[in-house]
Amino acid sequence: MKLSNQSLIKKTIYKIITPWYSIPLIDRWLLGQIIPPMIFAISAFTVISLSVGVMFDLIRKIVEFGLPLFLALKVLFFSLPSFLVLSFPMAVLLSTLLAYGKLSSNSEILALKSLGIKTSRIISPAIALSIFMTGLTFYFNDNLVPASNQLAENALRGGIGKSFSTEEGKENIMFSRYGSRIEKDTNSPTKLNNYLTHIFYAAWFKNKKMYDVTVLDLSRMGSRQILKADNAIFDKVNTSWIFSNGSLVSIDSNGQAAVVEFEKYEYPFDEGPLQLAETPKDAAKMTLKQALEAEKIYQQTGNLKEIRRIRVRIHEKFTLPFACLVFGLIGSSLGSKSNLRSSKSQGFGLSVILILIYYVMSFLFSSFGVKGLLTPFIAAWSPIIISLSGGYFFLQKSRI
Repeated sequence: MKLSNQSLIKKTIYKIITPWYSIPLIDRWLLGQIIPPMIFAISAFTVISLSVGVMFDLIRKIVEFGLPLFLALKVLFFSLPSFLVLSFPMAVLLSTLLAYGKLSSNSEILALKSLGIKTSRIISPAIALSIFMTGLTFYFNDNLVPASNQLAENALRGGIGKSFSTEEGKENIMFSRYGSRIEKDTNSPTKLNNYLTHIFYAAWFKNKKMYDVTVLDLSRMGSRQILKADNAIFDKVNTSWIFSNGSLVSIDSNGQAAVVEFEKYEYPFDEGPLQLAETPKDAAKMTLKQALEAEKIYQQTGNLKEIRRIRVRIHEKFTLPFACLVFGLIGSSLGSKSNLRSSKSQGFGLSVILILIYYVMSFLFSSFGVKGLLTPFIAAWSPIIISLSGGYFFLQKSRI
């Protein structure tokens, strides 16, 4: 009885530890052909992109600005996730192309087809692995990359200090608010809510404080107010802005102006300008949730270009990981062609060409989306749809 229990425990542990063996043999064999070159490709692409994107710049900062070596390595480590998400799709393409190209050159693909196994079944492990890499890329891009990029920036700023200008801040903050205006005679709000009522401008923002601030108040029909101040901070308790060292110019309907100088002035206004200033311009520093919140803030400003840009970037949060599936389909379909006899160098060269075509196409469509020539959805997803169509075409060709 005791031996029987021990045997049962061993079998249970074996099933838990080795789920690999629950996968059909043909899939295990094909995955075994794909995974080793994928690990190599991820390492190679990450090292190359990291060297070009960060390492050379860090070496320059070590020499010119005295950045400590330990902090440079820390910045390099924190920068790693952002380059991994770029390497994953490229690694999927190269690994599937090499693995299936090798099987094709050894006539193993032909042998599988002679047994009645369809091409779609042969490439299904590559598609399954591509879907896994798509999910992994999305997780990295949405959870690790924004946080790691911020840590890398903070480490670089702390390491260089005052010897290099890396002050955290943002310039030219412009926030527009739309709503109803107060009618001149009745002092009641107008029925329409699409009037431009306020323009809030700050030349510089740092440490939750606005500098060189100008507010144009158009909320009353027939009159204008122009508020200028050296700086301003937001009071969350009273939902107002406290301006320091400025002047308030009021212009009535007759064109007469009244000027009031002040040291402190409390102005009722929401925290929209503060939210806008704290929103990163680089989508790589935002999670999907933060990007959706940034879209709402930009909608309040009425800045159509920024609205289009953030909407394109939101869609690209999905299309970047989806490139793994695209490249997995293209690589396995091309590699499965019976007439393909590709060496590693040829496979790498073909991968570089396909990657270049895809990312140039993505850049062009993204630019069209930001410019407003295409809707954000079409701009972001067109490269994926075109590439999937190409992958399906190659798949049909490989069946011949």
